Amino acid sequence: MRFAVIDLGTNTFNLLIGELTPNKQNFTKLFQTKYAVKLGENGINLGYIADAPFNRGMSALVNFRKHLDEYNITNVFAFATSAIRSANNGNEFVAEALLKSNISINIIDGDEEAELIYYGNKLAVTMTDDISLIMDIGGGSTEFILANKQTIFWKQSFLLGAARLLEKFNFKDPLSPSDEVIFNTYVINELQPLFNAVKQYKPTELIGSSGAFDSVIDLITYQLRGEHMVETKTEYHIDFFNYQFISKLIKKSTLAERKTLKGLIEMRVDMIVISMLLIDIIVKEFELQKIRVSTYSLKEGVINKMLLG
Repeated sequence: MRFAVIDLGTNTFNLLIGELTPNKQNFTKLFQTKYAVKLGENGINLGYIADAPFNRGMSALVNFRKHLDEYNITNVFAFATSAIRSANNGNEFVAEALLKSNISINIIDGDEEAELIYYGNKLAVTMTDDISLIMDIGGGSTEFILANKQTIFWKQSFLLGAARLLEKFNFKDPLSPSDEVIFNTYVINELQPLFNAVKQYKPTELIGSSGAFDSVIDLITYQLRGEHMVETKTEYHIDFFNYQFISKLIKKSTLAERKTLKGLIEMRVDMIVISMLLIDIIVKEFELQKIRVSTYSLKEGVINKMLLG
């Protein structure tokens, strides 16, 4: 069976077209693409999707429809996350998307988003009986899941996405020490439910879910001659000292410098500082020196939970 999964994130709309293997235990990717729509631009903290990102989102979905038709896809699973679910014109966006692209979108809550992220990561990385802290930094929200290979023990979505925080904090360029202190104080206060859960479940590692964590791998590749990411590999280990080097590099850089930095794609040059600050808080506060990266996230979680069963 052929199918498509569409993840309508705050920063990026992702399309994955795949086909289940004959035994229905795995899948083969036939095509994937993404568009940097930046749906939260100029409106995410005000609770609406502004005109320009609204139109960018529509254009992306119209283009997705062309790919769906090219592959004769009738089984389409489309999911909207933080930017659309928190916008007062989110339902209007969903209705117009159906009209213009014939793509039916499901708006999911943060709890379901976190669960699907777990199932995506579980398909990508080798989890054990030990408890891992899974972290997925989105544009509108960041999800945390405490789980092992069998069970989700705790999960929560926080309104701490990179786009949302970037618009909230007017950082200097480059980031100043006082900026970092103010940011950390705010985030740590918001994450108190996570702090309580970590005390209870005591994770042994951090698993970063795609997105900004992919950029960390790429930056290590180009700045420190690390391992290149390849299509056939879904799990990567990050040396903790390499991570610290990249974190310092990003935090001291200007926007102009990041635009020329090898290993950093254009759509992340403005938000990567926020992402590094968030990761820094997690590894420091919870003393996690083992970091793995999953190249799978929500899209693959949908496949794992809904299609592979």
